[in-house]
Amino acid sequence: MIVKKYVDMLGKKSAIRELFDYGAKRAQEIGRENVFDYSLGNPSVAVPRDFNETLAKLALSGDDLAVHGYSPSLGIFSVRQAIADSLRRRFSLDYEAENIFMTTGAAGALAHAIRAVAEPGSEIVTFAPYFPEYGPYVEGAGCVLRVVPAKQEDFQIDFDAFERIISQKTAAILINTPNNPSGVVYSVETLVQLANILEIKQREYGHPVFLISDEPYREIVFSNQRCPYPARFYENTITCYSFSKSLSLPGERIGYIAVNPSCQYAKLIPQMCGQISREIGHNCPPSIIQLAVAQVLDQTADLSVYEKNKNILYPALIQMGFSCVEPGGTFYMFPCVPNGKAEEFSEKAKEFDLLLVPGTTFGCPGNFRISYCIDTDKVYRSLDAFRKLANVYFP
Repeated sequence: MIVKKYVDMLGKKSAIRELFDYGAKRAQEIGRENVFDYSLGNPSVAVPRDFNETLAKLALSGDDLAVHGYSPSLGIFSVRQAIADSLRRRFSLDYEAENIFMTTGAAGALAHAIRAVAEPGSEIVTFAPYFPEYGPYVEGAGCVLRVVPAKQEDFQIDFDAFERIISQKTAAILINTPNNPSGVVYSVETLVQLANILEIKQREYGHPVFLISDEPYREIVFSNQRCPYPARFYENTITCYSFSKSLSLPGERIGYIAVNPSCQYAKLIPQMCGQISREIGHNCPPSIIQLAVAQVLDQTADLSVYEKNKNILYPALIQMGFSCVEPGGTFYMFPCVPNGKAEEFSEKAKEFDLLLVPGTTFGCPGNFRISYCIDTDKVYRSLDAFRKLANVYFP
């Protein structure tokens, strides 16, 4: 007997992946250079040279047991210690190795964090626009995802709507800053207000309400922005991080959970994650990748191209007639759809070989996402296609 749940999921495939697959087929017909694929958030810049050199040295070191052997269930201790030291230096919180759990990217971190703090039937609250895979992560843990509608004018949090949704059943709040798909960075004021509400609700409900902070884009922040660290504002914060974007390592699937050291469960939750791994078959990232990434924790790839691409696209789209909250980071922007019909707009864009993701999948049917982690030359060449699309709606 097969499981109907997963058969049913086949009919709800990722809109992002379907567009990407369409783009691959279209590229075979007209050439990849002629398809302006803004669908997938796949980093487009080179991995830092130091990472590749470290990886090569490890592979040739002859210490095969350390490099290729099984990792401890919580991750290699020296790697966890290095991450704790880096976080302590950067954010002035007293992290220790015992607060860190190594994961297969941010997705693995989120899957563990949700299971650690939310019993089946509990509610997880997030804010539109949100990464659509939050649905499977939460539902896979037997929980319910509740979505606070977007505050369209700036994509900060609509706190009135939030207070109508948070309840006794709420186990955790899930945030993503800098945000996919909007590129918006939550302000200090937003994070302070959120923390104040959560403190009040914890006392009212008589149980912890955790803040799960999804931060794979933490390092991609533009020159006119700063990115506050959410854990500094709220003790019961679990930070979920991935090196996929900062080091351009999406295929290596390497990340971590960091529990705020001031949290009552700061050392317990990583231990629990080791047990969760037994249940879901996680079994840690490869040892060699853990060891290599520990040597470049304070480095990033050259991320400047993303701001360069934003500075080309954003003013051009505004001039064409589109409205959009200016991104403060990431490599995404989330303009409004001129007619408010995201799927129809995305289909129309295909006529000009523009692959744009409808915002419905992010909880905002009146928007579309542009993932501009592509060559700058291609960004320039896509502007004519955007103008032709704009002329359909702004004649």
